[in-house]
Amino acid sequence: SLLMVLLIEYTQNRDAVAMHVKLDELLRGTHGAHNALLDLEDLTEDELDLVRAEYLQLAKEARQQLRQAKSDTGTPEVKTRH
Repeated sequence: SLLMVLLIEYTQNRDAVAMHVKLDELLRGTHGAHNALLDLEDLTEDELDLVRAEYLQLAKEARQQLRQAKSDTGTPEVKTRH
């Protein structure tokens, strides 16, 4: 059973790596996307928290725009400090 657990874990890790590569490619190919967001999984916990906080602020501002009957679409700049 230990061998099966190791095999399943290996398969899941391989699938996760493949998914990250696919997401990185989609991000890289999207006009206006920040290439600094590639390989976020390699950031430290603190660095990842900073990136997440920036996107939470962006979402908050977009909801405020909607409440004022303004558009929340587009690609506003994100303050990347990494």
